[in-house]
Amino acid sequence: MDLAQRINTLGQDLLRRHGQRVHKLALNVGFSCPNRDGSKGHGGCTFCNNASFTPHARRAPDLVEQLESGARIALKLTGAVRFLAYFQAYTNTYADVDELRALYTLALAQPRVIGLSVGTRPDCVPDAVLDLLAGYRAQGHEVWLELGLQSAFDDTLERVNRGHGFAEYADAVTRARARGLPVCTHLILGLPGEDHAHHRETLARVLALGTDGLKLHPLHVVKSTRLAFEWKRGEYTPLSAGAYIGQCVDLIRHTPPEVVFHRVTGTAPAELLLAPAWCAHKWPVLNGIAGQLAAQDQYQGSALGRPFQSLPRGGHDHPLH
Repeated sequence: MDLAQRINTLGQDLLRRHGQRVHKLALNVGFSCPNRDGSKGHGGCTFCNNASFTPHARRAPDLVEQLESGARIALKLTGAVRFLAYFQAYTNTYADVDELRALYTLALAQPRVIGLSVGTRPDCVPDAVLDLLAGYRAQGHEVWLELGLQSAFDDTLERVNRGHGFAEYADAVTRARARGLPVCTHLILGLPGEDHAHHRETLARVLALGTDGLKLHPLHVVKSTRLAFEWKRGEYTPLSAGAYIGQCVDLIRHTPPEVVFHRVTGTAPAELLLAPAWCAHKWPVLNGIAGQLAAQDQYQGSALGRPFQSLPRGGHDHPLH
């Protein structure tokens, strides 16, 4: 199934705008998180074991070596020859602005790196950081600010120990977009106490603020987290694959076609994953989403009565990035 014929994927968007395949290279450069180091809390979010979603979480934070290694792998697997440096692990704006400038500038100085994608928390983007990122964009670089919101409901965010609320997200988005910075918002489906009505409302509130991109993730239970203990005690039940696929399809249908989907599922390494088992493999989920959209003859934005224009067949990129 061809997901890029049904939704506006990041790969499709980058190919359209840059005329060639662009791949994101995930980086871990040793940042921490205010929800772990004590400035806001200890232990992090109840679901967070960063090794479960960060490919380089256990390696030495040598930025150049990570970029070179990732580029070699991406070239072999996808044929990509242009790259975004994706600062992924933990909170990648949680440092002095001069330290951030040195890291971001070093990444952009590497051959074939055309831009940055910076993952962070909504409460860790002061104006000086936004000005720095906007400056790179003004120089012609591709720049995305990725904000981990997860839910628009403050009681949910408190329950999973996020350490911020929706107000901080709204403020960060408003200030970023005022500087012309594209924002990609991360949302998790299946958080404790939430159902699809919560997911729909979260999407509506995010779209109302004007996000430029979305990442959808299923909540998976991994080792060494508070959520793992809740799951073992029977206090949390993950979404089934069918429920997740159906809910993703519904959210996609209610998302305007101009919003870029950076991701519509997430996986965890088998050695860390406790539940649900289907989160160990992305392709059945991606194919399930594409298949359900095709079977229903639905597209991104179709529930809004919006037309969707995909790239011609044979001209699209890897489904997401």
